[in-house]
Amino acid sequence: MTENASSLIKHTALMRPDGHAADFCLGCGTCAAGCPMTGIDGFDPRKIVRMAMLGRDEQLAASSLPWLCTLCGRCENACPMGINIVGLIRSARGLTEKDKTPTAIRKGLEMLLETGNILGLPEEDFGFIITDVAEELNEQPGFEDFTVPLEKKDARLLCTLHNKLVNIQNEDLIHWWKIFHLADESWTLPARNWEGVNWGLFSGEDQVLKVAVDNIVQNMERLDARHLMYPE
Repeated sequence: MTENASSLIKHTALMRPDGHAADFCLGCGTCAAGCPMTGIDGFDPRKIVRMAMLGRDEQLAASSLPWLCTLCGRCENACPMGINIVGLIRSARGLTEKDKTPTAIRKGLEMLLETGNILGLPEEDFGFIITDVAEELNEQPGFEDFTVPLEKKDARLLCTLHNKLVNIQNEDLIHWWKIFHLADESWTLPARNWEGVNWGLFSGEDQVLKVAVDNIVQNMERLDARHLMYPE
């Protein structure tokens, strides 16, 4: 990191509508009081704001502090000065050297770029899992004729999925599908780029964020879907 970029995090974090920067921090601790992670492994959102204020970007990006945050946003919602704390944390994560990014996140980003989902699941395997879960629902009374409308054109809803629903929580898909079936909803699942979790947003990787958004937009346009639903 160059000396001229010593305050990069402070100046690149997008401001909230009120335009307040990290320099407005009062040190009041309201953010820490609202944060569910405060105290865990020494985490305190005030530390992150203070380091950004002082231009200690390199030290912040190399620490574990940005990765302990869940990005829930409670800190900045509580902040009386409207500081964009989540933006500061995303900027710090984006400056972390790739080999120091948590392994699971780094691998997830790679898989998202390669396959359109963080599991690295091929289209054929995704279709098999979806069909298998649908067959489980077929065994329940009233759902014998249920089928998953993969790649349906002109549906009212296009659903993206949390990767957990495809990986380890398949049964949770059934709850949504029951509602759709009983409501006679017009919906569809894309067979590819179905991932709804934007790990580019979570990791601070803006280029990956754009790819993930583009994947969803392209599915919407390709299938002529009218609304987007992310059931998490």
